[in-house]
Amino acid sequence: MNRSIDELANRIENALSIDEKIKPQPASGDEAIPRDQGKLGNADANETSVGINADSNSDSESGSDYGTSYSSSSDSESDDDHNIYNGPPPPLAVHMPLLPADVKSVFAKDQSALDVIVEFIQNGRAKRIVVMAGAGISTDAGIPDFRSPGTGLYDNLQSYKLPYPEAIFSIDYFKKNPKPFYVLAKELYPGQFVPTKSHFFIKLLADKGLLQRHYTQNIDCLERVAGIDPELIVEAHGSFHTAHCIGKKCRKEYSQSWVQEKIFADEIPRCDTCASLIKPDITFFGEGLPSRFFDLLKHDFSSCDLLIVMGTSLLVQPFASLVNDVGDSVPRLLINRVRVGEARLPGSGFDFDGRHVGRLHRDALILGDCDEACSLLAERLGWADCLAELRSAFTQQKR
Repeated sequence: MNRSIDELANRIENALSIDEKIKPQPASGDEAIPRDQGKLGNADANETSVGINADSNSDSESGSDYGTSYSSSSDSESDDDHNIYNGPPPPLAVHMPLLPADVKSVFAKDQSALDVIVEFIQNGRAKRIVVMAGAGISTDAGIPDFRSPGTGLYDNLQSYKLPYPEAIFSIDYFKKNPKPFYVLAKELYPGQFVPTKSHFFIKLLADKGLLQRHYTQNIDCLERVAGIDPELIVEAHGSFHTAHCIGKKCRKEYSQSWVQEKIFADEIPRCDTCASLIKPDITFFGEGLPSRFFDLLKHDFSSCDLLIVMGTSLLVQPFASLVNDVGDSVPRLLINRVRVGEARLPGSGFDFDGRHVGRLHRDALILGDCDEACSLLAERLGWADCLAELRSAFTQQKR
């Protein structure tokens, strides 16, 4: 971040003008994201280290059935998809499950799941790859994730005297007091951050004609900055790319640059037609998801032949449920610091260990840093030079 956390806290505190004891109720069907609970999800004896140390990164936002608005998983029981890793980044490790003898798997018993997925891509069996990503792919760019204890955005917002941390992304709270959001938005605004290796790996999949679609929960626009064709991107929770007047009868559109100019001048953007507030097209709690999300997901996931999920805690709905929408035999790879999104019932999430009898085992797991895992994948695929060239070309272009 460009300013110290204390300075930012003071600025947001000074911006607040609403009685902090008043907590606006989320819109019907929505609720504030709960504090994550549960035991620590460290790697176990069935994980094989590949000898690459992670620098940082992973969990963020996300969790089951479609709805029209942005909400979070609220199951009161602790389970793996509620675990948050609260320590140094673990070494990169490929999970090697000890499957029951009667469980059939898409992965050969004498091969790691990573090797099988690499072969799957190399031999042309994976031509329509869907990537799902959360804030974990952007933390190496200096953007905080939402849920990591101590460093996540929500943990740090607790000291800013908001009525509750998620209020800064609540449409009801924004309408009453937009200034705290814009103080934070100034720190997070696109143009201040450089895409990570993970973004460029996804760009590489696109350049090779293998990316069916990239579904991101992130609002940072780093996929666009990395050069991925916007047609291949679904910004499930919106982004800063465009903004609109929130007046119901107006809804005038404003550009990213127009809003940025106002924000960096410490002004509250207001519509020049009706004087209502201008809000970036980020999906706040209490708002519906972009129509593009629903328009494309059925086609994209029904025809997907490899699903890669990166840097997300799979807690926020309806994004989290998308992992269940690919075919029953389609391999799914999770890259994350901890195990998340595991199934309580057959067909309701990941099954890394073949626990659900009668179902084909098709889930692979790499525990560790997203950038390190993407570098490993690129190396195994023979794309390491291509990945380096993409990053180098971007750096040269920005000089």
